[in-house]
Amino acid sequence: MSGALTKVGVFGAHGRMGTEVVSAVSNSDDMELVATVGSDDQRTEAADVDVIVDFTHQDVVMENLRFAVQHGIHTVIGTSGFDEAKLAAVRELLAEAPDLGVLVAPNFALGAVLSMRFAQLAARYYDSAEVIEMHHNRKVDAPSGTAAHTARMISHERAQAGLTTGHDATTSEVDGARGATIDDVPVHSVRLPGLVAHQEVLFGGAGETLTIRHDSLDRASFMPGVLLGVRSVLQRPGLTVGLENLLE
Repeated sequence: MSGALTKVGVFGAHGRMGTEVVSAVSNSDDMELVATVGSDDQRTEAADVDVIVDFTHQDVVMENLRFAVQHGIHTVIGTSGFDEAKLAAVRELLAEAPDLGVLVAPNFALGAVLSMRFAQLAARYYDSAEVIEMHHNRKVDAPSGTAAHTARMISHERAQAGLTTGHDATTSEVDGARGATIDDVPVHSVRLPGLVAHQEVLFGGAGETLTIRHDSLDRASFMPGVLLGVRSVLQRPGLTVGLENLLE
């Protein structure tokens, strides 16, 4: 495809993120916006694209992906709600199309991806960590995919370093006061109008704490990562989870 524009279709094109993606693709020198698909539109409008970018809803995203696989289209997914069971379903779908690439990214902001990398590094040195994520009150899932992904990364790195979960003396609590536990890492969700997307990862050790924080103040912050995903997925067959795998 040397010299050719990458033909892109956007699913969820009329939503808050989809609108930003449409603008970013339209203003990219190496992409052509071919289809904008909303909830009232037919998927077949995107049948002839190279890459689909999906920012829809967890109730429809798998059907969108099946459509993409059936039509030989690579896919970049920013829709939340991809747990291990759903990722396994994606791998099963791709077994039928080994040449296709699918990127599932919990977060497309480069700063957020870097903060997760920093947390992954820090996890090898601290046995106690908690995640606080804060989003606008229109977000439908809690915790966020970014927070869940961060917690799993911390837990994995901690185990690789031979650390066990730090001591917590809590024996009495109101249900939910200590957050949700994801792979032994407490995760707390805040939903308020005025927020966009924010996350703090807190590590504690003897006599010190380490806080890693990232703030997305505008949805434009996600667009460089989305465009990187579109450019990269064409050369990455199979499932890629996390934008960090595309950073050099």
